[in-house]
Amino acid sequence: MPRRDASSLRRGLLSLLALALALAGVWTFGGLRDDQAPVPVDLSRRIEIHPQEKSGEITYAYLPQYSHRVSLERQRQLVEYLSRAVGLRIRQVFPGTFDEHIKLVGQGMIDISFANPFVYVKLSRLYGARAVARIVEPGDPGSGAQAGPDSPGASFRGQIIVRADNAEIRSLDDCKGKRWIAVDPTSAGGYLYALGLFHDHGINPADFAEIAFAPGPGGKQEKVVMSVLAGQYDFGAIREGALDVITGSTRIKDIRVLASTPRYPGWVFSVRKGLDPAVAAKVRDALLALDPENPEQARILEKAGIVRIIAAGDADFDPVRELIAKIGPNAIW
Repeated sequence: MPRRDASSLRRGLLSLLALALALAGVWTFGGLRDDQAPVPVDLSRRIEIHPQEKSGEITYAYLPQYSHRVSLERQRQLVEYLSRAVGLRIRQVFPGTFDEHIKLVGQGMIDISFANPFVYVKLSRLYGARAVARIVEPGDPGSGAQAGPDSPGASFRGQIIVRADNAEIRSLDDCKGKRWIAVDPTSAGGYLYALGLFHDHGINPADFAEIAFAPGPGGKQEKVVMSVLAGQYDFGAIREGALDVITGSTRIKDIRVLASTPRYPGWVFSVRKGLDPAVAAKVRDALLALDPENPEQARILEKAGIVRIIAAGDADFDPVRELIAKIGPNAIW
């Protein structure tokens, strides 16, 4: 017992000595001497820190118009190609909703965004995103670089759909008083373009019994089609081409396209504000370098549902801004 007490006492004294030395070190080296002035700190200064770039990784997101499975299948080869061409690891992320996609770009969590032109206009207005390229899709009337309503080039349109056996809706006017399901409040082909078409026919949002939006996460185009097929809603709005993508899982023969909207600029690749300009330039150049005449690269484009990729500038999307102004920003933003 006495030996155990002495040992404990020695350990206690050593611990106290170590603590005293540590405190002395803090006092000596961590404090200020009388002849030292404090270093001024400007708390108003801010710098942007983007760990993805520093760690050799950037992020890519495809607006979740389809299910995450479809998004991965369509974009995986393109993302892998970009990673090789840019020389950085590119990680594909999967926002659950259109709104989440927009917010993640604003937070700097999405470096490269592939989205519809309506979402791009919003990203540009709110967060300073910059268009670097846009796509030509299968079925486009032409391949010119200039795009606008009904002009050849990189454009697409929306479709208004009903059940094939719906005898009550044969025209746009028949949609008055009916229940409408759209893709998302920020969907171009699945809402904005249809809204513009109705506006041109003198039909306003107040003329419908209901306007609903497909729930997330992802798969919104499919959910619009299924909701119309199930009779939950009288008609729906989707983007042109959606029926071709989801034909394997739904009874497409039971869907009738009631009307198609005018064409507007197509989907766009954009980079967030603050992305290293050198990285942004590499992304742009890699996208524009994809050659549909190259068999390997043609397979990448085909898998993504793209004929080719062309240069883009912010002014290319002015027709979408004009449509928003015509409908009235308060009805959309």
